[in-house]
Amino acid sequence: MEENFVEMPEVDIAYQILSKAGKDNPIYFKTLIREIIAKKNKVVQNEAAAISEIYTMINMDSRFQHVKDGLWGLADWYPPEVKRTRGTSKTADKAVEKKASSSSRLKATLEEEPDEFREDTEKSFKQS
Repeated sequence: MEENFVEMPEVDIAYQILSKAGKDNPIYFKTLIREIIAKKNKVVQNEAAAISEIYTMINMDSRFQHVKDGLWGLADWYPPEVKRTRGTSKTADKAVEKKASSSSRLKATLEEEPDEFREDTEKSFKQS
């Protein structure tokens, strides 16, 4: 049973095409887009514009992953990228501790505010 691709969004067709191709077979973007156009029976006046439009849709959809050299696959096929930071985890831990301790000091300072200062501040706000 052939699906009705005419009414289906281009990115959903791309997802189906790549799913059928399988993890070991990422597809070159022009081949993928031409197959999408064919499945939709879409009349194209300017192929370059159609390719650009569909490429942008695929690029913005988080289900797809650019593999290399114009090849696209599904994001589910590849592990998420790990962002590396400078320094070691010890450095990051120290930064977190430092931020927490400065936050604690600020909170303690605010809680230790003299009562007379609070009263003066409250009076000045009431007069305004």
